[in-house]
Amino acid sequence: MMKIFKKDLGLSTDHFYEIRAGCNTDDVFDTKFKIKAGKTLSEKRWRAAFKTGGSLDIGKCLNRIYHGGIHPSIRGEVWEFLLGCYDPKSTFDEREEIRHRRREQYAELKRSCSNMFPVVGSGKFVTARVIAANGDPIQDPIVLLGTNLESIPPQSQESVSLNQATLVNREHDKEIIQWKLALHQIGLDVVRTDRTLMFYEKQDNLAKLWDVLAVYAWHDKDVGYGQGMSDICSPMIMLYENEADAFWCFERVMRRLRGNFRCTGNSVGVEAQLDNLANVTRAVNPKLHLHLEHLGGGGYLFAFRMLMVLFRRELAFGDALYLWEMMWALEYNPEQFALYEGGETHKKSDVTRKFRRQYGKYARANRKNKSRARGKPETGAPLPFSIFLVASVLKDRSDKLLKEARGLDDVVKILNDISGHMDAKKVCIGAMKIHKKYLKRK
Repeated sequence: MMKIFKKDLGLSTDHFYEIRAGCNTDDVFDTKFKIKAGKTLSEKRWRAAFKTGGSLDIGKCLNRIYHGGIHPSIRGEVWEFLLGCYDPKSTFDEREEIRHRRREQYAELKRSCSNMFPVVGSGKFVTARVIAANGDPIQDPIVLLGTNLESIPPQSQESVSLNQATLVNREHDKEIIQWKLALHQIGLDVVRTDRTLMFYEKQDNLAKLWDVLAVYAWHDKDVGYGQGMSDICSPMIMLYENEADAFWCFERVMRRLRGNFRCTGNSVGVEAQLDNLANVTRAVNPKLHLHLEHLGGGGYLFAFRMLMVLFRRELAFGDALYLWEMMWALEYNPEQFALYEGGETHKKSDVTRKFRRQYGKYARANRKNKSRARGKPETGAPLPFSIFLVASVLKDRSDKLLKEARGLDDVVKILNDISGHMDAKKVCIGAMKIHKKYLKRK
């Protein structure tokens, strides 16, 4: 693990996530996030939060993360807790056992995918269609798969030979057809994802990203693969050397976001979040909401991308990670692990004041508001913090939108202008203020 030295202080995260030389400056944003002593969660502060045996007092870290982010050298390790991969009450040995079990589970999932399509796990990936919608294989698969058998390792060549029927015979299983239909789109997205980073100059890293997305599409068949998932998964590939660890971290993020990617009939899941955004804006900034409705933007489709990929396109790579971890720290629920694993959670009456400190600031506010609302009609689960982040961006641009937007094209242009100029910390602080205002007015 990379050690933290004084020379790291004040450095931007570009120092850790190197940009390819000669990249078009239009494609690269300058990172605003700086590593700051006393604010950024350091390795020393992180280690000090663990008790003998391995249990973690994560409450000691949440405010530090919110105010100063996480040092890149420990980012992957901290994210696993923020995303609920591990119970903060678990011991070192228990976490090692869980990690080992998950790696075996991922290996089995990957073997299943490789048996259906041998390019998975070969170190290569595809960018061309491999199957027709009716299950017929695309002819001349070696050419159309965008790969070369001579460059595939011997063990994978044998797998291709043994499974030639999967490339020649018609497929009848609807789930397998659906999965294979997604593989080429995953490949097309992989070669476009974070193309400015040196990390993805290596073919092995591109193949690793494709493998994780392909396996996830089979693992979560209800959602499969949707454009934008590669942007969410890419940082996991960079942060975790072990592919299985990257997969399970991505899987935890997708538990929060999968509803956005679920398609039913003619609708996309993110539309529900756009409706939530409209409701929030109507409550806290009615003048702006009426103006957007007048322009035909009452459906808030202009915010589609921000919600789908969590500001990956509006921020520099390092700043997007900073925004994510601030958001996850604010939303943190110490019982996430039990919720995900199907274990028991505390009853409301059992949650002590000391235990409440283990919740993120946003999660605490929602719990407090729910307690006040007892006896009133049920309002459903708390909104994801990303809704308030977008509302914060709209508020920041509200004067410009009100004065200059005369049509939806103007709205899109004004919001596109934030790309490369957005301050993640400022937006996060603004989102908390809007959330507080929203709870009072709804």
